Amino acid sequence: MNEGKPLPLWQKAACGLTAGGLGSLVGSPADLALIRMQADGTLPVDQRRNYRNAFHSLSSIVKEDGIGGLFVGAGPTVVRAMALNMGMLASNDQAKEMLDAAGVTGAPKIFGASAIAGFFASAFSLPLDFIKTQIQKMKPLPDGTMPYKGAFDCAAKTMAEGGPLAFYKGFPTYYVRIAPHSMITLVVLNYIQEFQDSKGF
Repeated sequence: MNEGKPLPLWQKAACGLTAGGLGSLVGSPADLALIRMQADGTLPVDQRRNYRNAFHSLSSIVKEDGIGGLFVGAGPTVVRAMALNMGMLASNDQAKEMLDAAGVTGAPKIFGASAIAGFFASAFSLPLDFIKTQIQKMKPLPDGTMPYKGAFDCAAKTMAEGGPLAFYKGFPTYYVRIAPHSMITLVVLNYIQEFQDSKGF
């Protein structure tokens, strides 16, 4: 609360951006291992990394590329998480306030706001998730160069090849993946906050 008043939208967005960025930076190595292990099975046999498990993946990355190798794609990962959190947290609070004003209360308000938040979390983060995944799973081309020089190069090439809608390929599937996560998180958070308020925390 802001002197007894709801936080303005920009402050909600800033809180979501900060929380998402810090959390994803810590989890970036594990995310990299996951992406590479998932992509391994789609590669020709002679190009596979053949990671046995997450720990083998992480140790192999350190041996081949050093500690810094664990943070390949960390920039897009952080930005993607910031966008997802901003879309989820800010829109959830804003939706609850708007539903309140429309006379919607109780469980319908909580579930309705979380569903709206799930949509915005998906819409804000999918383009960045696409770029992040492309960078994390890329392998050297036959001439030894990488397909993308970085996130901006990946975005530019994707835009040139498929236009803006290329960033939203698979949106329905992505929404089905993200929305339940967002809804469960926000509904549980809401009830935790209500419990704390009832106990005077």
